[in-house]
Amino acid sequence: MKNNDLLLVIDMQNVYLPDQEWACPRMPEASRNTRRLIDTGVPGNILFTQFIAPENPSGRWMEYNREYREINDNAWLCAVTDEFHPYLKQYPLISKSTFSSLKSPEVLEAARRADRILLAGVVAECCVLATMLEAIDLGIDTIYMPDCCAGQTPEKEARVMGIADSFSPVHMRIQTVDEYLHSSDYFAVCCH
Repeated sequence: MKNNDLLLVIDMQNVYLPDQEWACPRMPEASRNTRRLIDTGVPGNILFTQFIAPENPSGRWMEYNREYREINDNAWLCAVTDEFHPYLKQYPLISKSTFSSLKSPEVLEAARRADRILLAGVVAECCVLATMLEAIDLGIDTIYMPDCCAGQTPEKEARVMGIADSFSPVHMRIQTVDEYLHSSDYFAVCCH
């Protein structure tokens, strides 16, 4: 049973795979849980984002582009991982050049139309956190899904959880895939 939630899958790109320079070791687990959630059909809306370095950077982004040019110019590293390619035939992929996905007009519009946004992806302490904080500021009902997110270290993931916990439950919520499914109409229809 589909609802009007938006699952926002943030930057699941090859550069964050465990054997790459910007590795997020738990990315395979986060990807598996995200795919499991997509396959339930519960979130009625799904968007993928892909971070692409800004073409005409200013300020600190200029230094970022210089320092990471080799990575940013590598099409394979910047591409969404193979396991999500089948989903990209059905759901939009939106390129962005900022940490927060909500800076993209398409993502912001979809988030405002949704009942809630569900945050999945990488890097937990960077693009996912920036999106979460902006969603809170915009008053968008947000669920951070820790089992669908991965950071560069367990310590950084724990810090993001601490930040999310400090805003929960007043400004947002934290739920695993199972907690989300058990709290939705899906559980009532499919599992009882």
